[in-house]
Amino acid sequence: MAEDDSAGSAGPSAASPTRREFLWRVGFAAAAALAGCASSPAGAAPQTQPVAATQPAAATQRRPRPRLRVAAVVTTYYPRSHADVILENFLQPYLFNGQTIDAEMDVVGLHVDQFAPNDISREVAAKHGFGIHPTVAEALCAGGRELAADAVLILAEQGKYPVNAKEQTEYPRKRFFDEVVAVFERSGRVVPVFNDKHLTHRWDWAKEMYDTARRLKIPLMAGSSVPLAQRRPPLELPPGAALRDAVSIHSGPLEAYGIHALELLQSMVEARAGGETGVRSVQYLKGEPLWRVAHDGLWSPEVAAAAMAAELGREAPLTQSVLREGKAPSGEEIDTNGILVTYRDGLRGIAMTVSRNSSSRWNFGCRIGEGPPHATAFYAPSDNKGLFKALAYAIQQHIREGRSPYPVERTLLTTGVIAATMDSKAEGGKAIETPHLAIAYQPRDFSGVREMGKSWEVSPGAGPATQGAVPGAGAKG
Repeated sequence: MAEDDSAGSAGPSAASPTRREFLWRVGFAAAAALAGCASSPAGAAPQTQPVAATQPAAATQRRPRPRLRVAAVVTTYYPRSHADVILENFLQPYLFNGQTIDAEMDVVGLHVDQFAPNDISREVAAKHGFGIHPTVAEALCAGGRELAADAVLILAEQGKYPVNAKEQTEYPRKRFFDEVVAVFERSGRVVPVFNDKHLTHRWDWAKEMYDTARRLKIPLMAGSSVPLAQRRPPLELPPGAALRDAVSIHSGPLEAYGIHALELLQSMVEARAGGETGVRSVQYLKGEPLWRVAHDGLWSPEVAAAAMAAELGREAPLTQSVLREGKAPSGEEIDTNGILVTYRDGLRGIAMTVSRNSSSRWNFGCRIGEGPPHATAFYAPSDNKGLFKALAYAIQQHIREGRSPYPVERTLLTTGVIAATMDSKAEGGKAIETPHLAIAYQPRDFSGVREMGKSWEVSPGAGPATQGAVPGAGAKG
């Protein structure tokens, strides 16, 4: 992405619209009025009472708000799938920051691309009174001819899809987005869209999605649930901090979990002095090359050990392993790899895998100036449903306000980094230059959509004790 076309702005492009685009935009209001649509034209925020970004909705609501209509486009829908753990928070009240939240939204249409053997979508739809439709367009129109939703959720994670030569699962995120946009163009209006996790597996497609959203003024939100998790111990980096040696640590598959680790890393380092200016190069490292660049000072095992200590304590074998070049004190090899990210302003960060025996390892460490390491663990309850309450709350603020709580450029950048990572791995760990990732933006305070730990005081352990969208759903992994 060229610097002059990102310029730190999350807003639409300043380029002059074509005559067709101008006429189409001018026609929004009239088209919406004729169709009897409730949403605002031209992608503006819905005309509802806004909710303060720093407090849960239940604490700020003063009068009844109009219920908004949501359409969902999902790859598959089974217990504890992303469709389940996100949509259940639109279908019933849920716990966020210790308060019961009612989204005051209704799902009006659903498209399921693949029906799993343990599918629950039909049961959920029957219980909550909405239709399952054979196409994306019909889901957005609730079976009619015009857009019938105030927002669209694209939840394209899980399911049986091709895996390419770079070991990327080719989820149909871009196809879903294109079909959503086609309905917007035909209906003459746009509504907020949320795209789960990274934008898509191909950089050129991701950039096209972002550019389309800017051109048509679609309020677009994307990204991971992990940056919204509680930080144990609490860690807030001061704005404009002189960061160095930033490390995030996860466990799990490289692409599917690496994007979470990169989003965690980016959500912390974007607040550094000068704001975000983009990424210069990306390199996948495993084995001896990973530790060689540590010896060269390109990442800090000391900071990585502090990040592990935030989760496990300083004496744990896995904590010690990051100081012993991937070996536990017993001599056992530890599954360790890293994504080395060199930023355009000189900062280096690394997203590391340390073991694959945990699905809830999300740790962060950094050094500010010449000081000692600062570190925290992002708390993910063993039942993954709890981790998605904050994400659902953030999505609902995006829908109500027509603006993502954090810049979509964060996810555009991490999408580009994970794509470059898979290129680097396919090329034997070669460093990949990324001039296209000169993506500059200023961070936003998104503390108002983060879980601060109050929910675990109300419901300790795995999180809120709910039955799910249907009885029994989501109880087992």
